[in-house]
Amino acid sequence: MKPIMNIALQTGIEEQEVQLYGKYKAKLEPELRQRLSSRPDGKLVLVTAINPTPAGEGKTLTTIGLSQALNALGTHTVAALREPSLGPCFGMKGGATGSGKAQIVPADEINLHFTGDIHAISSAHNLLAALIDNHLYHGNTLRIHPKKVTWTRAVDMNDRGLRSIVTGLGSGNGETRESGYVITSASEVMAILCLSEDLHDLKQRLSRIIIGYTYDNEPVTADDLRAVEPMAVLLKEAIKPNLVQTLEGTPVIIHGGPFANIAHGCSSVIGTKTALKLGDIVITEAGFGAELGAEKFFDIKCRQADLSPAAAILVVTVKALKYNGQSEQAAVALSEDAQHQALRSGMSNLRRHLHNLRKFGVPVLVAINHFAGDTEQELHIIQSECERLGVACELSRVWAEGSQGGRKLAERLLQMLDNQQCTFAPLYDDKLSLQDKIYTIVSDLYGGKDVIYTPSAQKMLNELEKQGFGHLPVCMAKTPYSFTDQPSRLGAPENFTIHVSRVSLSAGAGFVVVETGNTMTMPGLPKIPAAERMSLSDDGVIDGLF
Repeated sequence: MKPIMNIALQTGIEEQEVQLYGKYKAKLEPELRQRLSSRPDGKLVLVTAINPTPAGEGKTLTTIGLSQALNALGTHTVAALREPSLGPCFGMKGGATGSGKAQIVPADEINLHFTGDIHAISSAHNLLAALIDNHLYHGNTLRIHPKKVTWTRAVDMNDRGLRSIVTGLGSGNGETRESGYVITSASEVMAILCLSEDLHDLKQRLSRIIIGYTYDNEPVTADDLRAVEPMAVLLKEAIKPNLVQTLEGTPVIIHGGPFANIAHGCSSVIGTKTALKLGDIVITEAGFGAELGAEKFFDIKCRQADLSPAAAILVVTVKALKYNGQSEQAAVALSEDAQHQALRSGMSNLRRHLHNLRKFGVPVLVAINHFAGDTEQELHIIQSECERLGVACELSRVWAEGSQGGRKLAERLLQMLDNQQCTFAPLYDDKLSLQDKIYTIVSDLYGGKDVIYTPSAQKMLNELEKQGFGHLPVCMAKTPYSFTDQPSRLGAPENFTIHVSRVSLSAGAGFVVVETGNTMTMPGLPKIPAAERMSLSDDGVIDGLF
């Protein structure tokens, strides 16, 4: 690793605009964006993927490797990524800093506590929860109905035991009421930080948080509780984007970490707009498959922040196509002919994602993330299908070869950016009703034919329309493994029904959350969590985190 100050200076950042967090990490001061405000923006490229296997398909890896390859070709490129959550690190997927020769470093520090942003967000979220209970305890002058408090608590860990809790048990401990926890990546405070333009906007958004309702069913906000300024105090440093580097010295701005299945799944607006002032090209990613992360990137982040992406990279893998082409059983258990059949069948998933991305008017490039076990015949099957579909396709070997393994992918991207026009537009108009927005996503992107709402979800939608929130975009919470709300329905199902179980308002973030199926905003640990494979040596070296 190079000293991060060297990376900053090479990127055009001045010394006084860097706040060091040790030798290899830094935060960027607001003065940087102010100084560069008149500089033209670079081109914004989104990396997304088909529906993944539980292990993921390498969006972060591809983002890192492609940014390294572009810089190696002489195109000044900055990557913009989300911060890893401790939940997946110790749960199913492990770390989120890439791997092989396409990594961001220092990986162990980034995967763990980093610069403290996520802890600060948890603290701000929980401060508001504490202020609510304190208000109830000390007279409740706002007349908050204890059973209509919607604000829960947050922690950055997968812990199913905290999904439903009872607070105030015991004498003198306040109002006894049911509540719960969300993982911090699903916190509205996380979404607010990621969608804010600056500190002033952050405060305005915090003030709009609705924490519950009065006995007269009037909304109560964080501003009503005088919580905005103390929450902002806790977020003073967290709102500043972080600067790190790849193994090859490419600058990477990491900031914010909302999940894409239960939140909006994109890195911060501040981080992205800072990167756009620093690089000729900015490579960013959005979580899980394109029907989740990319849709929210286009319909929520780009809409709110007035961003216009220039292209999208669709990451595919042989194993994910096989997974989508047969069933939940491991594709490796099939014969060679059956594996090829599963691969061909799984192309339906690629075709739908490609069709969906084209709906947003962005040029698409397919990147095949190469694994050592992939055969030439399997790769040929994918390349032939892409050729038939009229979409550019390149093999990416960035895990094994770093920038050299992404050279052809980078060259094809540059060619596409020069020759193909982007006509980006969100999927739906603001003026559509919330229900029509939901149906548009379900029918046009997922391939479904109907949406069924629980009575409580339907009631909430009606109330939100009456309260004047119908213009907001919707943030779908759904399984990442299927276009449906059932994780076992792989490939590209059609004419299915989406079941909406709950609807909630994130007034500060500026969207309406729509929970489908059995979606949980607090994940649980798997039977064998990644935590069980981790160890710390006597000399302080971590093993098993990645």
